[in-house]
Amino acid sequence: MGFLLRWLFAFGLVAATYNPTPYNFTRWALTDGQEQLSITVLAALVLLVGYIIYLRATLRSIGAFGMMLILALVGALLWVAYDFGLLDLQNRNLTVWIGIVALSLVLGIGLSWSIVRRKLSGQADVDDVDE
Repeated sequence: MGFLLRWLFAFGLVAATYNPTPYNFTRWALTDGQEQLSITVLAALVLLVGYIIYLRATLRSIGAFGMMLILALVGALLWVAYDFGLLDLQNRNLTVWIGIVALSLVLGIGLSWSIVRRKLSGQADVDDVDE
């Protein structure tokens, strides 16, 4: 349940930033953002804080190599689904949603990895004392 919640928040963060529907920060900021500049800046900062939290935790737990490895696994899974005819990549909206799910999976796994590792190995992580 903990991983699902972390992944849902990551999915919400990435989808709120951009998705193929008209309801996303990027489209809103480009069309109406100048009229409501203070709200645009506030929303951008809230999204930035969310990304900093997720990226920092992900980089600390699995690192850049781990992020690339998870993306490679998702890419290989998509490749297999495409080869078996389960996936049609001609649909641009579907492709964007797949990218959103892939990025949110990387962030969700990165935020949850320390918990998974502790349960699998029984070893606890200790953060740097200086921070």
